[in-house]
Amino acid sequence: MADEANPVFNIQRMYLKDLSLEQPNSPQILLEQQQPQVDIQLAVGAGQISDGIFEVTVTATVTTRIGEKTLFLVEAKQAGIFEIRHIPEDQMQSIIGIVCPQMIYPYLRAIVSDICTRAGFPPILLNEVNFQAMFQAQQEQQEQQAAAQGNGSRIITGVN
Repeated sequence: MADEANPVFNIQRMYLKDLSLEQPNSPQILLEQQQPQVDIQLAVGAGQISDGIFEVTVTATVTTRIGEKTLFLVEAKQAGIFEIRHIPEDQMQSIIGIVCPQMIYPYLRAIVSDICTRAGFPPILLNEVNFQAMFQAQQEQQEQQAAAQGNGSRIITGVN
C-alpha cells in the first residue's frame, strides 16, 4: 500500500510518430542561388492513453522558401509514452507540458537535421527551446481567452 503513494515517472518508449518531406518545386528551384528564408514552427501535444499512461508529442514544421516558392517543407512529430502516477494535479500539467517535451526534443532535432541532409540540403539545426516559458505563455494565453469569454475557470493545457 505504501508503494501506491510514491510518485512514478517512467519513459515507456520514444518513437517517430510522423515524418513528411515535400519538395513541390523541384528540380527547378534547386538551381536557384539565393539564400532561402526558413520558418520553424513548434507544437506540443499530449493525450492520456490509459490510467497513468500518457503520449506526449513535439512537432516541428520547417518551411524554406526562395521568394514565393517553397524549396522544401519538413514536418516531423516525435513522440514519447510516459508512465506518470501519483503526482499532484498541480504538478502533472507542468510535467506533461515541460519535462516530457524536453526529453523528446533532442530526438526531434536530430531527425529534422538528418532528413534535410538526406534530401540534399544543408542541415536545419533547431535551436534549444525553453519549454517552461512556452508552457507558461500558453497557460497565460488560455487564461486570458477564458477571461475574455466570461469564463473564470482555469483551463489546463497539455492533456486532450
